[in-house]
Amino acid sequence: MTSVSKHRSELIDVLIRRGFLHQCTDIDKLDEFAAANIVTAYNGFDATADSLHVGHLLPIMMLRWIQKTGHRPIALIGGGTTKVGDPSGKEETRQLLDDDAINTNIASIRKTFEKLITFGNGKTDALLVNNADWLDSLQYIPFLRDVGQHFTINRMLTMDSVRLRLDREQPLTFLEFNYMILQSYDFLELHKRYGCNLQTGGSDQWGNIVNGIELGRRVAKAELFGLTCPLITTSSGAKMGKTASGAVWLNEERLSAYDYYQYWRNTEDPDVGRFLRLFTELPMNEVERLETLRGGEVNEAKKILAFETTKLLHGEPAAIAAQKTAELTFESGGTGDNLPHINVSEANLSRGVSLVDALKSTKLCKSGGEARRLIAGGGAKVNGQKIEDEAYMLQINDFVNGELKLSSGKKRHAVVSLT
Repeated sequence: MTSVSKHRSELIDVLIRRGFLHQCTDIDKLDEFAAANIVTAYNGFDATADSLHVGHLLPIMMLRWIQKTGHRPIALIGGGTTKVGDPSGKEETRQLLDDDAINTNIASIRKTFEKLITFGNGKTDALLVNNADWLDSLQYIPFLRDVGQHFTINRMLTMDSVRLRLDREQPLTFLEFNYMILQSYDFLELHKRYGCNLQTGGSDQWGNIVNGIELGRRVAKAELFGLTCPLITTSSGAKMGKTASGAVWLNEERLSAYDYYQYWRNTEDPDVGRFLRLFTELPMNEVERLETLRGGEVNEAKKILAFETTKLLHGEPAAIAAQKTAELTFESGGTGDNLPHINVSEANLSRGVSLVDALKSTKLCKSGGEARRLIAGGGAKVNGQKIEDEAYMLQINDFVNGELKLSSGKKRHAVVSLT
């Protein structure tokens, strides 16, 4: 049975019960404040690519719950800080992007936020803010004088983002070293402009968040709060959102709704309950029921996880289509409309289409070398039959009713149609 909440605010109750809370600067005071006021909370996202990935989903879900419990989220896009590069968790300096690339990325990333949080002019409607609006106009000497005086090199050197890089004797540029000051300034600026009083982020951002709270206290005498969520790894120790074929992107142009569904469907058994809490909005009593499933029954929980996560991001019709395709592919031995798909003409087939090229064209493999390694390792199949000949050419009799199914391992499939 679900325990009765000991917290005054629904916000803190939800974040704790669903597993979002890792650290908080003063949880009792934040709980008291949230019970009586609308909290304005922000999380920052740098625009280093044209899509966010599953690794960003946890803080986005936290913003979503902040809004659903009656508070106002701010999604801060780092149009300014992207030009610097956050050293947190990085072993080397990030490639710097120009303004055009950053603006293109921001326009694309916005679409993901619009699917998961509601923007508008209401008291709890979300804001999308770009820190380039204030960082780009900063004058260097005045900024150092007014803001830099509140930071000591002694303390900055103790921050994990700095200390770990130095301990490993890996270069840390002066540009990156300034990142924590700029992030702290973001919090101060958001407080001044929008009354923002809570910063959220991954646990690797704790030092930066605390610095921002301290800057707000010193400069504006503001009472600010910080709250971090855990950095998620799978039960096998893998980093969340990384697969053998690359990042699990949130934009459908980068990753289809079907492949997104399959990512969640392939969740490791011990992670299912935790991911249901964090990445779906299923009621907690239903999550707790699904957490009790064992053995073969856990597959039903995985299907629910895949469906609910896909519905949140891509909509219910896309989730239903992905579910039907997966059932047809894995349970009925057929193929579905949403699988990766290419066409091959009979003329091209007669001239020769290699299995290596087909694996590349369907994006089951990134390169010819990867395709050949897959074949040599016994992971490539045509219509369920293992092919171990790296020189194998697709044959007319491989096609059944005008199509064949390519497989990379047990879980990734594509369709080749004869035209």
